[in-house]
Amino acid sequence: MIKVGLHGAIQCGDLNESTTPGFVTELFFHIFVGPFMMINRRIVLALAASSVLAVSAQAQDWKAKYPELVFAVAPAENAAQVSERYKDFLAYLSKEIGVPVKLRVVGDYAAVIEGQRAEQIHIAGYGPASYARARMIGIKTTPFAIEVFKGGVKGYYAVFYVKANSPYKTIADLKGKNLGLVDPNSTSGNNVPRLAMHGMKINPEEYFSKVVYTGSHVNAVMALNQGTVDVAANWWNNDTDSELVRMADKGMVKKEDFRIIFKSEQIVNPTVAYLDSLPDDLKKRIEQAYLNAAQKDKAAFDKLSDGKNEPFQTVTHEAYLPVIELNKFVDSLRKR
Repeated sequence: MIKVGLHGAIQCGDLNESTTPGFVTELFFHIFVGPFMMINRRIVLALAASSVLAVSAQAQDWKAKYPELVFAVAPAENAAQVSERYKDFLAYLSKEIGVPVKLRVVGDYAAVIEGQRAEQIHIAGYGPASYARARMIGIKTTPFAIEVFKGGVKGYYAVFYVKANSPYKTIADLKGKNLGLVDPNSTSGNNVPRLAMHGMKINPEEYFSKVVYTGSHVNAVMALNQGTVDVAANWWNNDTDSELVRMADKGMVKKEDFRIIFKSEQIVNPTVAYLDSLPDDLKKRIEQAYLNAAQKDKAAFDKLSDGKNEPFQTVTHEAYLPVIELNKFVDSLRKR
C-alpha cells in the first residue's frame, strides 16, 4: 500500500516487486507534476487577463481625456468642398480609433498651425511648407503619413498658369501684370514660386502691378479664369492630376483654357501630423488607421484624391528638412 504521510512524504513500505514502474510514474505525476502544471496554467491565464485589463484601462484613460479628436487640413478648396471630401474618411477614422473625429474647417494654413499650438487640433493635414513652418516656430507635432501619387510618387510641382489664349510665354512677359499666389504658408502657391522668381532676378512686389493672395488653390485658378490675375501659381502632379484637372472634372473650369509657362523641381508631398502630447496608444491607432485606410475603406480613401492616390506611407520629419531650409530662404527675401 502506498500512503502519503505528513508534509506530503510518501510511505512506500508496501511496494513490492509487482508494483510496476508505470504505476509509480503515474503516481508521481499526479502528486507532484499535475498541481504545478495547474498552477502554471492559472498564472499564464491570470497574466494574460491582467495584460488585457491593462491595455483596456490605458485606452479608457486616454478616451476620458480625449472623448473627441479634431482634424484640420490646410485648405486647397472651399469649406463645402473640404467637408464633402473628408466626411466619409473621418467616419472611417472614428470607427478605427474608437472616438469621434471631427473636421475643423479653417480659413488658411496659419489657422492649422495655431490650432496645433493651442492643442485644439489633434491631427493636421499639412502642406510641406506649412508643416515646416509649424516646426520652425516650435509646434510639437510629428508627421507620420505621406500622400503617395500613382506609381509610388511622393513629390509634386509648383507651376505658373496663364490663360491659353493669352500672349504670355514666360514670367518675363508679365511685367506690370497681376500675380495670383495662394497663401504665405503654401509651398507650391508661394514659397517655391518666390524661390523660382528670385532665380529669375524678379522681386514680385516690384515686378508686378499687384500680388494677390487668393486663399486657396481653387481660388487661384478661379481668379485667373475670371481675369482678376494674369498669372497664377498652383500645384501640379502630372497631366492627369492637378488642382486644375480636379476642377475641370467637376465642371468648374475647362482644362484647355489654361497653359503652363513654368514648372518647378519636385517638392516632397504633403503630410499628416499628430500632436506629440497624445498618448502613445492613441498615436499608434491614428497611424494604423491612416496606413490601412486604402484597404479597409477604399471608397472613403479614394474620395480624398478623387481616386488618384495610392495608400498612405510612413514618413519622418527628416523628409521635410529641405523645406525648412526653403522657408528660411523665403523669409530672408522678405527681410531685404
